[in-house]
Amino acid sequence: MPEQREPGPDGRPQVLVAVGTDKHPFDRLVDWLARWHEETDGKVRLTVQHGHTGAADLPGAVPFLGHAELQAAMAGADLVVCHGGPATILEARRHGHLPIVVPRDPTRGEHVDDHQLLFARRLGAAGLVALCESRQELLDALTSGLVDRARFTVVVDADSASGQRAAVQRVGEIVEDLVAAAAQRHHRPWWRPWHEAGPNGRRNR
Repeated sequence: MPEQREPGPDGRPQVLVAVGTDKHPFDRLVDWLARWHEETDGKVRLTVQHGHTGAADLPGAVPFLGHAELQAAMAGADLVVCHGGPATILEARRHGHLPIVVPRDPTRGEHVDDHQLLFARRLGAAGLVALCESRQELLDALTSGLVDRARFTVVVDADSASGQRAAVQRVGEIVEDLVAAAAQRHHRPWWRPWHEAGPNGRRNR
């Protein structure tokens, strides 16, 4: 059965947002959350790990969380919203969450490449995350999650590590597939062909 979570100290549902530690700002996600939180009229309690992204106007904002702090935040959260980092996603699922994932987009300056997009889309297609690539998709997921939190929980068996091992293996396979595809896409031969000699008698390459 999904893990049962106690309500927050003030009775409000708790939402954890984690953007990771990448040096690129993730303003898009933080802005979406800030506007959504205003619309909830303070009825939701936030913890926002915002990394290198400015989040001065958001309650519960903290740049970084240590490992133990992140574990505690995930254990106490009703919903988890995060970037497309494999480690964060695995931790969320280990705590019984179906994470709401907004992957970083390199075309917006949010990462160096598109691996989070590819990874999150594969996991979304497999039903392992709730993928949100637009503000409306994120709002719909948050609204649904607050109405029926069971939709964003996964089965966790605290007495057995087999489920965790299977999840790690499945995610690892997806990562390996994506790495192999990226390597093939960007492959260049180690040698450069020689051309005919130029007018100065030297070969051009």
